[in-house]
Order: sequence, then C-alpha cells, then structure tokens
Amino acid sequence: MSNTPDDAPEMVEVDDNVDAALQQVEHQLSMFWRRARSLSHQLSRQVHPDMEPAAYGLLSIIRKEGPIRLTDLASCIGVGKPSVSRQIAFLESIGMVYKEADPQDGRAQSIRLTPKGEEKMHQVQDARRQVFRERLGEWPLEEIQTLADYIERLNAAYGEGSGKD
Repeated sequence: MSNTPDDAPEMVEVDDNVDAALQQVEHQLSMFWRRARSLSHQLSRQVHPDMEPAAYGLLSIIRKEGPIRLTDLASCIGVGKPSVSRQIAFLESIGMVYKEADPQDGRAQSIRLTPKGEEKMHQVQDARRQVFRERLGEWPLEEIQTLADYIERLNAAYGEGSGKD
C-alpha cells in the first residue's frame, strides 16, 4: 500500500496527536519525578540527617535483595563502583549496613542491613507507604492496579537494552 497525497494530511494529524500526547507524558513524568525526588530527600533525612537520597535508595535495594555484593549493587542502579563505595562507607559509619564475607566467594564481601538499618528502613518505608495511601487511598482499587501495571510497562520499556532493573 503506497502513501498517496490524500493520505498525507491524516498521517500528519496522527503524528501531531502522538507528539502532543508524548509531550504531555513527558511533562507529567517530569513533575512526578521532581515530587518523588523531594519525597526521597525527606525520607532519607528521616533515616539520618546527613543522608543523601542516593544512600537511601541503596538501603532500599539492600533491604529488598538481602545481602548483596558491591558490584551487584552498583549494577542495580547503573552507576560505578566508586560512587556506591562512598555511599556504603557512609552507611557503615552511621551503623545502617555492614560487610561480611560472601559465602559463595570468600574473597568478596556482601553488604547487609544492620538491625538498626532494618528498623529505620521499616519505619521510613511504612511512612512512604502511608504517603501513597494518603494520595491514592480514595482511588478505586482497579485504577491503582492499572496505574501499577502501566508503571511496570514503562519501567520495562526503559529497562530494555540497559541490562538494569
């Protein structure tokens, strides 16, 4: 099927509609991203007043994944090992994590939460969940699930080819 001059206005209109929709998605995601970063900043300060949001993110991953090697942790978030090492050193200094010999490779170390780190993360993540409950609690359950499904699709689309989850 070839494109005739009669098809051209319809294709331009579809392209314009797609561009407008994508601009709206970009705007809404940018706004959401700024608000999420602000919330992460607030939550990280609840763990420790000097904590950066990046360190809070590492604690979340360690809590979810369990003991994890530094290289695997860096890979999870897509940054270099030196950046993660600096954050882990800070987390060790405030008693949130500790390193232990990796049972699968005695030369390597695994990072895990301390009891203090586990308790703080439990408190902060409960607070984070409460924020979601306050913002989305009146939404119908089906819409919350649809939102989760779309965010999962978006994360999958952005994760393709990156090698990171």
